[in-house]
Amino acid sequence: MSQHIEEHEITQAPLDDGTVYSTRKGVTPFHVSPVEDYIPIVGEQKIEKLEELARKLKGVKLMEVNSTAVGGGVAEMLYSQVPFLNELGIEDYWKIVHGSPAFYEVTKNLHNLLQGKKGILTPDMVDIYYHTLEETANIYAEDHCRYKPDVEIMHDPQPLGLARYLKQPGEKWLWRFHIDVEEETLEEKPALWEFITFWATFYDAVIFSGAHYVIGRWPLQKYIIPPFIDPLSNKNKEMDAADISRVLQKYKIDPGVPILAQLGRFDPWKGIDTSINAYRLARKEEPCQLIVAGNMAADDPQGGEIFNRLCEDTRDDPGILILRLSDDVEENALEVNALQRAARIVLQPSTREGFGLVITEAMWKNKPVITRKVGAIPLQVRNGETGFFINSTKKAAGRIVTLLRNPEMADEVGRKAHDYVRDHFLMPDRVADYLRVVNYFVNGEVDVDSITSYHPWYKLEKRRT
Repeated sequence: MSQHIEEHEITQAPLDDGTVYSTRKGVTPFHVSPVEDYIPIVGEQKIEKLEELARKLKGVKLMEVNSTAVGGGVAEMLYSQVPFLNELGIEDYWKIVHGSPAFYEVTKNLHNLLQGKKGILTPDMVDIYYHTLEETANIYAEDHCRYKPDVEIMHDPQPLGLARYLKQPGEKWLWRFHIDVEEETLEEKPALWEFITFWATFYDAVIFSGAHYVIGRWPLQKYIIPPFIDPLSNKNKEMDAADISRVLQKYKIDPGVPILAQLGRFDPWKGIDTSINAYRLARKEEPCQLIVAGNMAADDPQGGEIFNRLCEDTRDDPGILILRLSDDVEENALEVNALQRAARIVLQPSTREGFGLVITEAMWKNKPVITRKVGAIPLQVRNGETGFFINSTKKAAGRIVTLLRNPEMADEVGRKAHDYVRDHFLMPDRVADYLRVVNYFVNGEVDVDSITSYHPWYKLEKRRT
């Protein structure tokens, strides 16, 4: 089986016009395994159907735009999805928005408001957003006219406004909305509702991660496609014990003490304080250590502040390591992989979560995950079967102690978690969903098994927090 990344490390910045990946420009700094390498994992029949869809779309050009090439679940998926689609013979072009620090402050506030944080969308915030998207559209315009994409996919609110400036007759624009949002939250904030709805109406369809996120009042076609992981990426592939050991040695982690791990962004919604406090309770009954590790993303100005606060709050506790992992994308992926595989238990007690790919990654690695029943996490975790829900620090600590004392239980839950991810959240399946949506807009074909969703994801009850 071939290596996921074959030729280059991704250390260079995107091009001045925001290009991260483009076969037309010869900018292809990262690669995926050949399509046939996925057959032993997902089965020959699924790959055959995927390739059949790709043949129907031969010659179709796609463009993906998001806010950052490093950090977060969207970039994580695009690193695999974009070259994977090109492997299938579909030209997929990836660009990012070049924003100022002020723009990323605005979009982070926008993200928080959409997830229910109190506050208002101010005229100054709107003005910064307008000007940044207009400037980005001017940068993109000449290249956009030359490339002439058939379908464009904007990810989350940061590039949402581009359709207003760039959409040409015959193009189809899709908005993929990854955030944990409720229709009631938007309705309770009229300025936010009007702002998002204004930009969204320039689109042909919106793609949500789960049925309970669907905003029914938007006059757009709506699709449901959950996120995914690439099982052959450096972050998810099998690792030798020696490679895991090298990462533990680099960060001076004692493999002889059971490891609790929380990995991902340093973000106020991730429940990191709950993990720290639960660890401190659990260690009174069972020996363990806590690793909190992640890296920074260009579009998240809060990350550094939270990292520094956590370091200060835990500096006198030798059982807690707060780690900023390598900024090199592929080295970072290998480090995350090693830490997840070394962990006995993975913690992710997020208070809001669009999906939680770090949970998916841990489940794929046969790890029991302790988390909260929020956002789209219940699409992955069945309480007591593929993971565990908690609603307090005390219950998290109790679950940690139980799992440390009952490794057979932890192993059984981890096995079921791995199988569930294999059946539902691997790249070939979810990219097939993507292509079915594109096929509808390009060729007018509707999948016979689908209406608005390409998987029977159940509608979760609404949460009021």
